Amino acid sequence: MTFFSLGLSAPLLDAVQRLGFDTPTPIQLGAIPPALAGQDVLGCAHTGSGKTLAFALPLLQSLQASAGKLAQALVLVPTRELATQVGDTLSALAQQLPQPAKVGVVFGGVSINPQMMGLRGGTQVLVATPGRLLDLVAHNAVKLSAVQLLVLDEADRLLDLGFADDLNQVLALLPAKRQSLFFSATFAPAVQTLANTLLHNPVQVDVRPDAAPPIEITQRAIAVDTSRRTQLLRHLIQQHAWPRVLVFVATKFAAEIVADKLRKGGATAEPFHGELSQGKRTQVLADFKAERLSVVVATDVAARGLDIANLPVVVNFDLPRSANDYTHRIGRTGRAGEPGLAVSFVSAGTQAHWRLIAKRHHLEVPLESIAGFEAQEEAPPASSDPNASGNGGIKGKRPSKKDKLRALASHQST
Repeated sequence: MTFFSLGLSAPLLDAVQRLGFDTPTPIQLGAIPPALAGQDVLGCAHTGSGKTLAFALPLLQSLQASAGKLAQALVLVPTRELATQVGDTLSALAQQLPQPAKVGVVFGGVSINPQMMGLRGGTQVLVATPGRLLDLVAHNAVKLSAVQLLVLDEADRLLDLGFADDLNQVLALLPAKRQSLFFSATFAPAVQTLANTLLHNPVQVDVRPDAAPPIEITQRAIAVDTSRRTQLLRHLIQQHAWPRVLVFVATKFAAEIVADKLRKGGATAEPFHGELSQGKRTQVLADFKAERLSVVVATDVAARGLDIANLPVVVNFDLPRSANDYTHRIGRTGRAGEPGLAVSFVSAGTQAHWRLIAKRHHLEVPLESIAGFEAQEEAPPASSDPNASGNGGIKGKRPSKKDKLRALASHQST
């Protein structure tokens, strides 16, 4: 099928063609027609599947005949990087139209004053993170009473990052009568509850291939001692002449340390984490995309919202705490049908966690050994605690503090 068959207007079809989009992806095929018909949509697809275009096209078509200074379409996203990416896509499409819609992008971590100035002329499409949007509402810089279309992008991540309270405050400010498009990579119970609250008789579009990562991504797991991971990373980069590598670590401290060690080894490397200034983060991404940097060492702030064309390799220096985040991390490579490689370092202490990640994603990835870097560490002994969960540290499955106290009290009373 083609974009022509989806019911898009002639100006938007021209815009899509000029921007080089030829064939709609499965999420676009499923979501665009009902969205154009004014129905609510509940879409589930992995990162890199084309979700942005799936809501951007019907959003812009719904606004072509509209005019006004108040925000008429609102797109809520969890991170600055995703806000920028979505805003860039909407702006690129809007600029091709006879009457371009004005697109505004706002997020925290930067001064609010320039954003307030940018909204003075009015905007028809506002892309925002929830916290900064509430700040702007409090400053009377934006009103949400005219929102006709709401989009929640990466809804599961919005909840993961603790935006639930901010999200509820935003929703309370919106008109009850509106169209809502809801996109998520997973359908955890909290996500399903939010969707049930927001949507009215939605058309459900689920194009996840049994929750497995895209088949364009080759996956490897390498056994290595914790202390030798940086040396192995340098070895692999040099041996395979990887031009660019996105490396995921667990903490901002690790991002700084690993990037520094790689620089000392001759690589052009920079850290990327939530405590960097927005200007620094923007510069790092620009340098990485322009291939002025060969390695970016990032926390999970980069696991969603980054769209880096032709990124060949992702390395899990630290395994993700959440099994779902494994998919989002490796989804930074193998995008738009391009081949990609995802490499995970597995130490003796994380083997149980790796097995659980593999089980949850139905992976059959053998644990390799690299000559000269053979693992010497031994796995820690199994816990003797009868209440241990044995989940390998996967987020959301550990006993809470209350659970542990109850178990301790029960054990002491017997």
